[in-house]
Amino acid sequence: MPQPNGYSVNSAASDHSEDSEPLIENDAVPPQCCSARLNLAILMFFGFSVVYGLRVNLSVAMVAMVNTTDPKPAQNSSVVHACPLPPGTENTSDAFQQPEGIPQYPWDSETQGWLLGAFFFGYLCTQIPGGYLAGHYGGTIFLGLGVLGTAVLTLLTPLAARFGSYWLFALRALEGFGEGVTFPAMMAMWARWAPPLERSRLMTLSGSGANFGAFVALPLTGYICQTLGWPAVFYLCGGAGCLWAVFWFIFVSDDPRTHRRISEEERDYIINSIGPQGKGHGWSVPVLPMLLSVPLWAIIVTQMCANWSYYTLLTSLPTYMNIILHFDLKSNGFLSALPYLGAWLCSTLSGVVADSLIERRVFSVTVVRKLFTLAGLLLPSVFLVAVSYAGCNHVLTVTFLTLSSTIGGVSASGVFINQIDIAPRYAGFLLGITNTFGTIPGVMAPIVTGYFTEDHTLAGWRTVFWVAAGINVGGALVFTAFGSGEIQPWAVTEEEKAEEGKKRSRSIST
Repeated sequence: MPQPNGYSVNSAASDHSEDSEPLIENDAVPPQCCSARLNLAILMFFGFSVVYGLRVNLSVAMVAMVNTTDPKPAQNSSVVHACPLPPGTENTSDAFQQPEGIPQYPWDSETQGWLLGAFFFGYLCTQIPGGYLAGHYGGTIFLGLGVLGTAVLTLLTPLAARFGSYWLFALRALEGFGEGVTFPAMMAMWARWAPPLERSRLMTLSGSGANFGAFVALPLTGYICQTLGWPAVFYLCGGAGCLWAVFWFIFVSDDPRTHRRISEEERDYIINSIGPQGKGHGWSVPVLPMLLSVPLWAIIVTQMCANWSYYTLLTSLPTYMNIILHFDLKSNGFLSALPYLGAWLCSTLSGVVADSLIERRVFSVTVVRKLFTLAGLLLPSVFLVAVSYAGCNHVLTVTFLTLSSTIGGVSASGVFINQIDIAPRYAGFLLGITNTFGTIPGVMAPIVTGYFTEDHTLAGWRTVFWVAAGINVGGALVFTAFGSGEIQPWAVTEEEKAEEGKKRSRSIST
């Protein structure tokens, strides 16, 4: 039965289940091709590609920046390799040779772990303030300046490294400080731009830029390190971020109401389908009800668990490929990137499938989010355990890692966009909260990995993969038990409740 013009899919469902929510007719939906909302998703895609290029470049460049894998071996002892060296390399030095004049540094594995985790110390600080301000003012300025600021600081990386590890740690923390606002700003923008029946595909398309950025940056970083030297990596990545910011500030608007190039048909469709939840939340937010919200805590715990394995691989996989499997830097970068290619493709496809299931009413939003989260966390855990027993078999290791990350992309349509389901108006602020907790593994995982793998043994790395798999499983179980896809009562204003009551009264009387 057709719904009255202006009915919002986001309307609070106080007396009926989520499955009975009416949906907008297909013939009333303007096409996505060349639309303003699709253009926004594509620009965000490239923005997050740059963001993750800026984030992971140090993971590969670190192999070239240190002058040995173990700068202080015990006297009169020989280095014991966990896996046999490739033929013809037994007597070569572990040090990675850089072009003449390029400095290298004597950082041990513990120092490297701290440097790889430094980014997240700053990243923790700006998630919640960034989400709050983006929800009030709009996300364009915060996302754009977040990427631009990080890019400018990246240009200074070689200088900071020359001054010492403490300076580099501080610079990376500042980069994280600037980048911390980007994902909350994205969520705040989609709260105003994404029609409910297109949320999964638009948000997974834009967010999948993170995996695409890692896929491109990892092998490209290895190639640049070997040909131009590791400082060029940071100059090129920083320059790309500055270039993207120019396009962002020219073409993007906070709200469809203020976009200069949007069609009237598309603007009305977005505004009517989202309804009053597509407006800013003002200065006041229901902090106490949020803190007592079980579905919100389910998102927090699950994202922390999922991010542990993600950040473990993101920051430490190049080191594993180099120290344990002895891949050269070019091969290291390419093979470390393969898992992110699979995750990019799988996450984008999962968004289309999730929207289709919701639109056709095969499952409710809650069931869809739980199914995609379960599949995206449980199955990757199996392959992470398999990696720990693949030993020195290069083919099996790369295959299992690729399968783990590829299937993990499914969770992009599950827990990672669930904030906009339970409270669209406060989605940016909620993502700031959940991402703050979700960043803790980014700080801890490289440090814990460095502790377990101090002796560079297969047993140490096996512990790393087992811990990541176990934490993944725990997160899947928590979200299955306590997650939800329904708008929470504290996310609906009194005015919206009153208006919804009037609509129900009119529908009953007619």
